[in-house]
Formats: sequence, structure tokens, C-alpha cells
Amino acid sequence: QVPLVESGGGLVQAGGSLRLSCAASGSIFSIKTMGWYRQAPGKQRELVAAISTGGSINLADSVKGRFTISRDNAKNTVDLQMNSLKPEDTAVYYCAAWDKWSRDYWGQGTQVTVSS
Repeated sequence: QVPLVESGGGLVQAGGSLRLSCAASGSIFSIKTMGWYRQAPGKQRELVAAISTGGSINLADSVKGRFTISRDNAKNTVDLQMNSLKPEDTAVYYCAAWDKWSRDYWGQGTQVTVSS
């Protein structure tokens, strides 16, 4: 098991910034990829950003140029820096991790609300 604990959500005005953090514990030696998904009301959960152990990054087109994902392999943490936030970024953001057996793990979610 790989418990994931998120922090950093909240309410921000459009154009503002937030930073989400996620810390993994447990069987952390097996983690390969970490990332962030989000789910807005009435919509499917979607990938926001993911980063591999080696630093390869996958970023959703909708957040390119505004969001940055970073990872500290030694601390088993992954951060999502969100700048120039838009109302359409409002969602519950979930930290996710995948181990070397392709099993997935999820955090409890943190609410991000962007007011116009």
C-alpha cells in the first residue's frame, strides 16, 4: 500500500496561484510515476500532470504554460504549482501514484476553487 496525503487546496481568485503538495508513504520503493488528476462536478476525472521517477513529464494541454509539476524522489513528494488559475480549473484534485506493477494509488482529494 502507498498512502498519499495531499495539501494546499483552497479558494483563489482568477489569475492567482496555488501550490498542491502530495507525500507518499508505505511501499514507496515501488513507486514509478506520480501525478495529479482532477474532477469537476459532472465531469470525468482527467489527468492534469504526471512525472516519472526519471523526470519525464506529461502535462494536459489545458494547463500547459500555467501549471508545473515537480517531484522529490528522496522525499517521495510531488508538487503541482498552479499559476494563472481560471474558473474552469475549479475541481477536486487528486494525487495519484503508480507502482512498478502498474497498480494505482489515490489520495483523498483536495478542493481547488477559482472565483471569477
